[in-house]
Amino acid sequence: MHNQPDQAAGLRKMKKMKPVRVIAITSGKGGVGKTNLSVNIGIALAERGQRVALLDADMGLANVDILLGMYPKYNLSHVLSGDKTLDEIMLDGPAGLKVIPGASGIQKMAELSMIEQAAIVRAFSEIDQDLDVLIVDTAAGISASVVNFARACQEIIVVVCDEPTSLTDAYAFIKLLNRDYGLSHFHVITNMVQSFQQGQALFQKLTKVTNHYLEVTLLFEGAIPYDEYLRKSVQKQSPVVIAFPGCKASVAMRAIAEKIDNWPMKTQAGGYIEFFIEKMLQYGSEEYAA
Repeated sequence: MHNQPDQAAGLRKMKKMKPVRVIAITSGKGGVGKTNLSVNIGIALAERGQRVALLDADMGLANVDILLGMYPKYNLSHVLSGDKTLDEIMLDGPAGLKVIPGASGIQKMAELSMIEQAAIVRAFSEIDQDLDVLIVDTAAGISASVVNFARACQEIIVVVCDEPTSLTDAYAFIKLLNRDYGLSHFHVITNMVQSFQQGQALFQKLTKVTNHYLEVTLLFEGAIPYDEYLRKSVQKQSPVVIAFPGCKASVAMRAIAEKIDNWPMKTQAGGYIEFFIEKMLQYGSEEYAA
């Protein structure tokens, strides 16, 4: 009987050491459908049996909950203040997807110092959930918050569409992470394209520039076609893979989720949520020291 507390602690420790795939979905430019992809790919992974949490890491204009028709009472600002834990603000989404709502319209959340960002990420150590995948839906742009969330993640997906500003901003984001922080592997999804071939051509246009100027590897994960059903699903506040499962966009998103599900799991510490937290704390310390 005396060993029970020790055994419980040991089980908790084993649970915390479980590898979790931590994926940032980002874009450089806004308006490319990044959040919609985060939501639907998260659901598609959950439908495949993965235990998925989606963190809305846009600290000023969070909108994951809007796409899902959710109206959270609490959000990340309550975690930052110490009033709530992440478990307490987490919402149940479709197919078992867990949603961690951001703090829309709260200016203070858009101006977090790295120390404050690290305090939020540290709260992940308290999550009482058994996760396989954590998706981090970052804000648009290349602010310090976006960069630090991205570089703390295990994998980075960059979303681009067929607009010159989308390509230039995606390139600028990749260049920043490569030259300043040594990151060299990025996944790319092309969105709102007319065909898979157009999506491939768009990816090749980006790789032509990165191959010439940067030491990076870009991996093409798929193309999402422009689909009127996607717009309808947004109006319904229902994810397209749920509302219109047979449409072109849903089929493409499920194909991408299947590819992600089959990515090899990295065995280094980056495969643990704890390492994600440690990185954020480290980056916060660096900014504070500077």
